[in-house]
Amino acid sequence: MIIGVPKEIKNNESRVGMTPAGVFELTKFGHTVYIQTGAGEGSGFSDNDYKIVGAVILDTIGQVYAMSEMIVKVKEPIREEYNYVQKDQLIFTYFHFASSEELTQAMLASKAVCIAYETVEDADGTLPLLTPMSEVAGRMAIQQGAKFLEKPVKGRGVLLGGVPGVAPGRVLVLGAGVVGTQAAKMAAGLGAHVTILDINMKRLRHINDVLPSHVVTEYSNEYNIRRHIKSHDLIIGGVLLKGSKAPKLISRDMLKDMRSGTVIVDVAVDQGGCIETTRPTTHEDPIFIINDVVHYCVTNMPGAVPHTSTMALTNVTLPYILKLANLGWEKACEIDDSLNKGLNIVKGKVVYKEIREAFKTL
Repeated sequence: MIIGVPKEIKNNESRVGMTPAGVFELTKFGHTVYIQTGAGEGSGFSDNDYKIVGAVILDTIGQVYAMSEMIVKVKEPIREEYNYVQKDQLIFTYFHFASSEELTQAMLASKAVCIAYETVEDADGTLPLLTPMSEVAGRMAIQQGAKFLEKPVKGRGVLLGGVPGVAPGRVLVLGAGVVGTQAAKMAAGLGAHVTILDINMKRLRHINDVLPSHVVTEYSNEYNIRRHIKSHDLIIGGVLLKGSKAPKLISRDMLKDMRSGTVIVDVAVDQGGCIETTRPTTHEDPIFIINDVVHYCVTNMPGAVPHTSTMALTNVTLPYILKLANLGWEKACEIDDSLNKGLNIVKGKVVYKEIREAFKTL
């Protein structure tokens, strides 16, 4: 199969769809890999690193799309890329269709086959291709939240870990999945007081068992959320409904109950956000302020640490890429139920229930 890896063009997205190690594995099986020139530079990989392992370097993104049967990316195609996608071409990347009807309609019109990393699902319900980026984003949420709590950027002026004689900052985490667990772990490591809410008691029991005693678990409901937002300095939105829009757990009217300078980091922004006032931002312009509450809603948080993120992503995507390349998408999805669940759009038809439910007109 001919596999193409274009350079990501989303704002401040420096990850790349495949490492040289991944290319090496594909070329061992006789596959051709095209890499757009400069695609790996942001992640620390030169064109020569790819050439050494057998990749062919192409000059333009248009060439990569035009000459490839399968495109391997990190982020969803953006508007400038829509016309490059070809009929019957296999696109393997993060899509998050439920949060963008424009993207959904564009991929339907392209008649391509779209397999979304974020909906590939193992038998136990875990999402193996989403997990590593959720781990990165959960940890980054605390780094970014701590930074924007500083007064020069309109935060409350709170040091999360406190100092002797001064109480630590308070972090509220909505969701005890991968993002929430990693955020709680990082915040606890800094010495912050952490409250984590979820409706899954198994997850709360797990958190209670593995994290230190200053991480407090509570059942998630509107009453508890309204109570805690009044006293917490940093709020992390880490709720995920697989393939669907995130539920709005904090409404616009609830902002008035927060203290001036409270920081919200909505990691669920890729799925529409779990805060009503969320709107997508970029690394270039990451925050906005509503009612004196700082909102950080960057849609590609792991893109800020591209070397770590690219390595972590290729670790989990490569076995699926090899299967798709060796067998073709139809056979691969027939024998691998996890991969079959990643099918979102097939040649002009939505085949994933949650996307149809998100857009009733489809």
